[in-house]
Amino acid sequence: MKGILGTSSREEDIDWLSVSDLMAGLMVIFLFIAIVFIRPIAEQNIVLEEQTELLEEQKALLQQQQGRITEIAVAWQETETSIYEALVTEFQNDLPRWNAEIERETLLVRFRAPEVLFAEGQSVLRARFQEILSDFFPRYVGVLSGFQQAIDEIRIEGHTSSDWNGASPAQAYYSNMELSQARTREVLSFVLSLPELSEDRPWVRSLLTANGLSSSRLIADEFGVEDAERSRRVEFRVRTTARSEIVRIIEEVR
Repeated sequence: MKGILGTSSREEDIDWLSVSDLMAGLMVIFLFIAIVFIRPIAEQNIVLEEQTELLEEQKALLQQQQGRITEIAVAWQETETSIYEALVTEFQNDLPRWNAEIERETLLVRFRAPEVLFAEGQSVLRARFQEILSDFFPRYVGVLSGFQQAIDEIRIEGHTSSDWNGASPAQAYYSNMELSQARTREVLSFVLSLPELSEDRPWVRSLLTANGLSSSRLIADEFGVEDAERSRRVEFRVRTTARSEIVRIIEEVR
């Protein structure tokens, strides 16, 4: 009968309301589904924004630290150049008669005449080397006193050849280590006892070290062969505070 006469308007309204309710329910479900999926994405975006801000802060900090390191490196280079120039000005006329040299890159004063320094296999200073040290060291301290704040260490370094009366390389190394250490201690003891050093002795003592290095830093000739005579030497080396300051800044970054 309904197929012939059709449905009533009320029945159509009921059917339409049912469809509307169904659509509304589906929309609510889709809304909850969207919320479920969107919320983690929103949270991830917040985390990403926080991480981005943190990375920007770290980048700014690194740039700041790099700037500080650059400043220190520039100041360090200028300071070391000034120390080198002051040493050359003070000792340039003495170096030939002492058979010595000043090395720009390492700020060391090298005494190269082993026959003047010590007797073979001995740690007692020869009389001529005592005369040289008595002249050199007070003036050396006088030059460095103008750079006290920039100096971290004044090193006395003793070097030997690799020879030791036919001993094996290992035994020769250990024997030369003992010898080089004994020699640098003798040099340190002698220069600290100089009367001309009375006023500067406290700060010099706080920085001065004796370092016997055996044959660990041999000098080779043009063919790469050990030059035994040139390897036997005593050096005075200045280390500035730049290295320790840069290490401190790097540790702060870490």
